[in-house]
Amino acid sequence: MKGRSSIQVIARAASVLRALEGESDGLSLSQIAQRVSLARSTVQRIVDALSEEHFLIAASPTTGVRLGPALIRLAASARVDFDQITRPLLAELSQKVGETVDLSVLKGTGAVFTDQVQGAHRLRAVSAVGETFPLHCSANGKALLSILDEQKLEKLLRGPLPRLTANTIIQRADLMKAIESVRRGGVAYDLEEHTEGICAVGTAFLDPIGRAVAVSIPVPTTRFRNKRLKALLTDEILRTRTLMLEALGAPVSQLRAPIV
Repeated sequence: MKGRSSIQVIARAASVLRALEGESDGLSLSQIAQRVSLARSTVQRIVDALSEEHFLIAASPTTGVRLGPALIRLAASARVDFDQITRPLLAELSQKVGETVDLSVLKGTGAVFTDQVQGAHRLRAVSAVGETFPLHCSANGKALLSILDEQKLEKLLRGPLPRLTANTIIQRADLMKAIESVRRGGVAYDLEEHTEGICAVGTAFLDPIGRAVAVSIPVPTTRFRNKRLKALLTDEILRTRTLMLEALGAPVSQLRAPIV
């Protein structure tokens, strides 16, 4: 019973921290309580405890709190550990399928590539680390969209969907159907929707700190047409996703949990 209570406290503290993500001006206790569906008195106790550890600081001299400097140090350390965990798994996946493998994260309205292992083929698809791909027409982007809650989806898909190729999905209803398909199967496909001559397969998950992360494999269309290769890519990318979740200590049950 005591262990379950401790877990609940940690979960509530995490929900408070996530509620403040992206809120540079901070939030009041009442605003936080509303977002995390907890009593204001409970939020007050959690905020006081987090403030003592400098995970939260006052947003202004009079009201509200925001994320504190202690989280910056933890995030920097976590980033190093994350790369050390994911890089070998990316390399293993690339070796098994013989193709380039990319890692990206959701940032703003796009998918930003953060790591890459290049494939062995002379003809291969390569994107630059640091490059941003649109979400609606890339395998990693659609995979990332599939793990967002409806509120965030609505926010990201408010504007028009630009056409990059003849295959780009530009109708919101069609994109939502594609996202539902990804949610059911765990894998997204880019069938020359972003770049002519390049297809891709992608999957996404939430890391232990709540970031939306995607693994994707871009492949020249000439090879992607091979049904046996496409099946191999799908199987291996799902396997790698599970291995990453396990290595990061994130329960597989959190795989499709919405970001809140």
